[in-house]
Amino acid sequence: MLEARFRMRSKVVATVGPATAAPDRIRALIAAGVDVIRINFAHGTHEEHARVIQWAREAADALNKPLAILADLAGPKIRTGTLQDPLQLDEGALVVLAPEGMAQPGEIPATYADLARDVSPGSRILLDDGRMELRVEEVRPPHTVCRVVRGGLLRSNKGMNLPGVHVSAPSLTEKDLADLAFALDAGVDYIGLSFVRHPDDVAELRARIGAGPLIVAKIEKDVALENIEDILAEADAVMVARGDLGVELPFEKVPAAQKRIIQLAKLYARPVITATQMLESMMESARPTRAEVSDVANALLDGTDAVMLSGETAAGRYPIQAVEVMVRIANEIERVQSYGEGPSRDPAMMRRLRTGATPTEHAIAAATVEAARLLGAPAIVTLTRSGFTSRLVSSYRPPVPILGVSNQLTTYRQLALVWGVHPVHCPGEATFDSLVACARQYLITHGLANPGDRVVVTAGIPFDVRGTTNTLRVVQL
Repeated sequence: MLEARFRMRSKVVATVGPATAAPDRIRALIAAGVDVIRINFAHGTHEEHARVIQWAREAADALNKPLAILADLAGPKIRTGTLQDPLQLDEGALVVLAPEGMAQPGEIPATYADLARDVSPGSRILLDDGRMELRVEEVRPPHTVCRVVRGGLLRSNKGMNLPGVHVSAPSLTEKDLADLAFALDAGVDYIGLSFVRHPDDVAELRARIGAGPLIVAKIEKDVALENIEDILAEADAVMVARGDLGVELPFEKVPAAQKRIIQLAKLYARPVITATQMLESMMESARPTRAEVSDVANALLDGTDAVMLSGETAAGRYPIQAVEVMVRIANEIERVQSYGEGPSRDPAMMRRLRTGATPTEHAIAAATVEAARLLGAPAIVTLTRSGFTSRLVSSYRPPVPILGVSNQLTTYRQLALVWGVHPVHCPGEATFDSLVACARQYLITHGLANPGDRVVVTAGIPFDVRGTTNTLRVVQL
């Protein structure tokens, strides 16, 4: 019987924070089933993050497990500033917002200096994850006069959301640029881009990192949903960041938005992470609620590549148990779920990829999955330099394991995020025969196939050209 890490197709992302920022705790997370370690630049110092990355790499090597590092940029998060005392906001009252440093007693300081320039009368301003709501009555730059629609007790440094407002702040702040330089120097595998609004936000980041880490576009703004297909075309992966998205959108619209993002991500062959409040009760409880179990299960049934833990592993009392719960849920869903259909790829859907016809690489990927089914192949082998071929085949959700075989260490690590993929690192010159021989050894050693079995191999030839999946071959082991 295969051990759990070879059975499980879904991936687990865990955020490291005070509860887990120690070598033994990080090793325990990875041993429990974590595939991606998330570094949250909204908290901590570069020195602390450097230690976490080092410990994670060492633990993954010791456990002989592929592991990706996701460095999550804080982005232009708008917050209220520091208040001397909590401020009571009463429904119907008028309140003034002013740039931090200019606010008078009784006014609300805002960290975003151009707030008054971006809003207009009638704009909604949500505070503290939507717990309080203001409506703009008058703009007197740099001040904004608002009516309290839904009141409450406002404390310092709470989040501020502006649904429907075009925020002119740049997608990368000065802090983001410093964090990005650190992340690139540290050799992380993914960069999370927060508060993406347009594909140009992703393009700007890519221009700064070149062919380095892959970009995860975090979908947490209402305008990002309007531009979702253009963003998917530009990004390497996406995250359904339900925290801010659930504030920007009416809460009843979030489940359908999640399903739409996941389906489109599979169409574009982009890995997708579903995040926020998945097992939040496990911050304090050793057992999840039934609603949380259903939430995780439904994200997996929707087709997400990965489910993510945030506060549960960063600051919760039961971080390792939270990972174990994720793994138990994923294994059970995968036991009852049918695979092999993948997202619809009929000609009409293919035209949405802006090609006018089914691209060659999609035809090869679909044929690979179908050939494996007809042959009863125990596995699909993807030979890849950049990971593109593996991600493409994964998006069709085949019912058998996918080997992502590469001579590139970075690609090996990045594939740890991708649904159904077993990353295999084969150092040295990349030829078809050498990579197939490496795959054969891995399959037999790990009990995924037997000598004499037929497997379906797909690749892009030449190997050094990204996105050229054009070859399918049946190989007998």
